[in-house]
Amino acid sequence: MKKTDKEWKTSLTEEQYRVCRLGGTEAPYSGTLLHNKETGTYQCTCCQADLFTSDNKFDSGCGWPSFDQPISKNAIKYLEDHSHGMIRTEIRCAQCDSHLGHVFLDGPQETTGQRFCVNSVSLVFNR
Repeated sequence: MKKTDKEWKTSLTEEQYRVCRLGGTEAPYSGTLLHNKETGTYQCTCCQADLFTSDNKFDSGCGWPSFDQPISKNAIKYLEDHSHGMIRTEIRCAQCDSHLGHVFLDGPQETTGQRFCVNSVSLVFNR
């Protein structure tokens, strides 16, 4: 999915643009989907690609929605992130390159051991 910067700016809110297109982060515990417990699919805010399911969401206590795995192997793109003096793995939507958050290896050990830490503003929930 290719859009110009101008097209993204007109189709997203300021906060969505800052997080999804510029790689920002929403404030912890501020996201509308953090405590969502409904059954459904979490989609990319920018292109509506399916990214996560409610079956894989868990409460990590980190302040952002957390998932133990994506909906499919090809839904997420992984990039090495050296920002803020750390080495992390950034996650992006494979379809439109929207910044989602980061993945860490401190998730539930009884499942994947991964924690996909995602900005609520990067997601749309679909029942």
